[in-house]
Parts: sequence; C-alpha cells; structure tokens
Amino acid sequence: MRSAVLDLACRNTHRRVVTSAPELAAGVAEALEEFLRHLELERGRSPHTVRAYRGDLTALLAGLDDLAALDLPVLRRWLAAGHAAGSGRSTLARRAAAARTFTAWARRTGRLATDPGVRLVSPRPRPALPAVLAADEAAALLDAAGAGAAQGDPLALRDQLVLELLYATGVRVAELCGLDLDDVDLDRRALRVVGKGDRERTVVYGVPAAGVLRRWLDAGRAALVRPGSPPALLLGARGGRLDPRMARTVVHRALVAVPGAPDLGPHGLRHAAATHMLEGGADLRYVQELLGHAKLATTQLYTHVTVERLKVVHEQAHPRA
Repeated sequence: MRSAVLDLACRNTHRRVVTSAPELAAGVAEALEEFLRHLELERGRSPHTVRAYRGDLTALLAGLDDLAALDLPVLRRWLAAGHAAGSGRSTLARRAAAARTFTAWARRTGRLATDPGVRLVSPRPRPALPAVLAADEAAALLDAAGAGAAQGDPLALRDQLVLELLYATGVRVAELCGLDLDDVDLDRRALRVVGKGDRERTVVYGVPAAGVLRRWLDAGRAALVRPGSPPALLLGARGGRLDPRMARTVVHRALVAVPGAPDLGPHGLRHAAATHMLEGGADLRYVQELLGHAKLATTQLYTHVTVERLKVVHEQAHPRA
C-alpha cells in the first residue's frame, strides 16, 4: 500500500513539474519523460531526486532537435557553461552524474547508438565535514525541549518527540514524518523505517525517547487526532501528517535555546547521532545500518569528523601538540 501511495505521489509531482519545464523538442521531451518514469517506478527514486534530475537534464537537452545529437562535446560544453556561471564542484559533479545515468539508459534502451557519458570527466566534490553538535549541546537541546513539553501542550510534546527520535535513531526527517503507528514496536523500542529506494530497515531508540513516545501516544496525539486523520505517528496542529518542513522548523527553533550551538536542521541531528555513536565506540557497520546508507563510504564521512575533533582536543591538551 505504501509503495502504491508513493508511486501516486511521484506521478502527481511529475505532472505538476511538467507544466513549468522549458519546452524541449518533441522527441527529446518524450525520452526525458520516459527516463523520469524509469527513475520513479523502476529505480524507486524519491520525488526530490526526480525533480533534481529533471532540472539538470532539461538544461542539458534544451536546444537539441534530436536526442542523437547528444554527444561528448555537447556534454562537455554544458559542464563548461555551468563552471563559467560559477557552479561549484559538487553541483558540477551532480550534473555530470545525472547526465551519465541518462546517457547509459538511452544507450541501453536503443535511443543512442553509443554512450557518450562514459567518457565524461567531472570534478570530484570535496567532502565537506558537517557541523556537529557536541554531546553536551545535544543534551541541552533535549532538556530544553523537555522543559517546554512539561506544561502539557500536545504540540510541545510532539516537538520534543521529533527531537528525541531524530537524535536517538539518526533517521532522515522524511523517514520520521512517514512513520505510521504500526511502524512502532513499543516493547522492543524499535521503529520500522522505509528509506531511500524503498529500502526498509529497523532502528532502535533509548529509554528517554521511549518515555516521550509513550506520553505522546497517551496524551499528545489523542489531543490532535481528528476523524479524518491518517494513521501517522506524528500529527500536525490540524490533525494531518506532520510535514517535514514543520519538523525542520521545530529543530531550528529549538536550537536557538542552546547557546553557541550551530544552526542545524534535522540532518544535523542525524550527523550528531552518528558522530556521537562512533565516538562512543560503535562499529562503523552498525552505524551504516542505523543510518540506512547503501554504501559504507558514505558512513565513513563521520570517521573524518571524529578525527578532526580528536585533533582539536589533542592540540589543546597535549604539551607537544
């Protein structure tokens, strides 16, 4: 059922974006639409990812009378134009990856005689180390949220739960807002999460988050639920499923109460959860499973974060640093 709903949402998003896209030659536009449907329905890409592909590839394909005109010089001129316009290394790398994925699909489906993307070279993005909350800052954040929820306001209790679960589990904000009641196992303190590519995993949470979750289910959610409310774990003020944008606002607003804390969104709490677990001795493979990363290399970014923080401590404390 969830997969069917996701497919419908993808198609609806697909239709909304088509109306505002620049005009392409008929055959080129048809190929692009087929490729985007392939991403949505066969590869399980999220609506956000499909929108990014649409924007990049529309810019690439604009001005081509026929898809057969898409060759290596066209790809190189397109990237060069982006570089001249001031696009960063990460943006250029993303655009090149989108182009390579498209040309490989076009070759595989017989729309191109050869795949020009295999010879396309792009700059590698420099891995940026994310800003991370210190453990005491994360504790102060959650303590402040708990104090706000102590008055019994159901929205304050929901906001406390959002913060607790983001930090306790490291889930993405869309994964958190997509949770339903039957995804929660109170006895095992576990959540069933559907992540990128419709990959399902189980994440666990600790005792503090469990206490907040029970209070939310017993009192907070009951005060917000309406006759037409979905079976969502987290609800908005009007009884609908909590929107990820509102969850981001909750995080930004809560961080204001923590002196010196960086202004991070929900992904910042995901970074903090991973970093603090690695600093506490967790195995990298476990953190990979917790975060739902398809590749271990993605999780290894957090090992660089912990090394950088170790360097800071070493320079401050060691007499021969």
